[in-house]
Amino acid sequence: MKLRAVELRRIAMPLVSPFRTSFGTQHQRDILLLKVITDGACGWGECVALADPGYSPEYVDGQSDVLRQFFLPALATGQGAAAVGEFGAPVVARLLEPFKGHRMAKAALEMAILDAELRETGRSFARELGGVVDRVPAGVSVGILESIPALLDVVAGYLGEGYRRIKLKIEPGWDVAPVRAVRERFGDDVALQVDANTAYTLRDARHLAKLDDFDLLLIEQPLAEDDVLGHADLAKTVRTPICLDESITSAQTAAAAIRLGATQVINIKPGRVGGYLEARAIHDVAAAHGVPVWCGGMIESGLGRAANAALASLPGFTLPGDISASGRFYRVDVTAPLVLEDGHIRVPTGAGLGVDPIPEILEEVTTAVDLFEF
Repeated sequence: MKLRAVELRRIAMPLVSPFRTSFGTQHQRDILLLKVITDGACGWGECVALADPGYSPEYVDGQSDVLRQFFLPALATGQGAAAVGEFGAPVVARLLEPFKGHRMAKAALEMAILDAELRETGRSFARELGGVVDRVPAGVSVGILESIPALLDVVAGYLGEGYRRIKLKIEPGWDVAPVRAVRERFGDDVALQVDANTAYTLRDARHLAKLDDFDLLLIEQPLAEDDVLGHADLAKTVRTPICLDESITSAQTAAAAIRLGATQVINIKPGRVGGYLEARAIHDVAAAHGVPVWCGGMIESGLGRAANAALASLPGFTLPGDISASGRFYRVDVTAPLVLEDGHIRVPTGAGLGVDPIPEILEEVTTAVDLFEF
């Protein structure tokens, strides 16, 4: 496979409604898409970085800059040195390894090159990663709302649509009461979990233990991402399983967290860990230790959502992920919408991602395009 060019395309996607978490409120997604053009196909990647460094040190302008200044020139140099037939997604990971951090940009580039590679050979993302099912259970993430009655209305709507799991965003002052209200209204049969996005400290352990009364699937990332030992201590205080998200950046950090007893479940976000190949490695480490995993979401467009569905089809993904239907966040997606079917999302089976941007819609939401030629 020979790279001819990489297109960096910024798109602005308004959200159906504001999405609030403990680190801020989003009204639209400013998304960086990558289109890799090879001598035999085109591949698409999606960078999941947000507009500002509130959730992560990475932000979309920074990822665009590091791609232009460092990653794409490195690929150009590396491609020239690579033997014929050897250039592909695994080689890209090695070429970018000397650059520290910027995993979301690395993941987007790997995704686009892997998509192009698979389209050339007629293989699907799911088949390449090791998927074993043709559809995955869909969960939905519910942001922090202005009132408990508003929350109950939103949850009722999602359950009515058939979602298999509800995740509530929490923060200090919005935790026990909303969880209790959801349990009392909808009963114990609803698969329910919470996500703190690092909003607490170990001093809140006794307060977080109050969530044990509600039979939650897990509490996600309650403490700071670098406080792995704190999570291990918290796990000794609360009965609810601890799930790490932001703390898991690689298969190595996943193995360490499992060994320390800091996590009983892992949320795998490919963008956060540097790509789908590393995500698969984390899945394998977790499976070897009997730790269940699920696929988290970053409000992706249909491109990233399709890739996540493929990842979630691997055997270790035993819990519903954040792979909701396109309509959860966007009235109009850049691809044909992924729809809910009996509480599940179908895994695309076509070559590569199995989905393509719709040209007219893509142009309508595009705010900037930059082409890097090799």
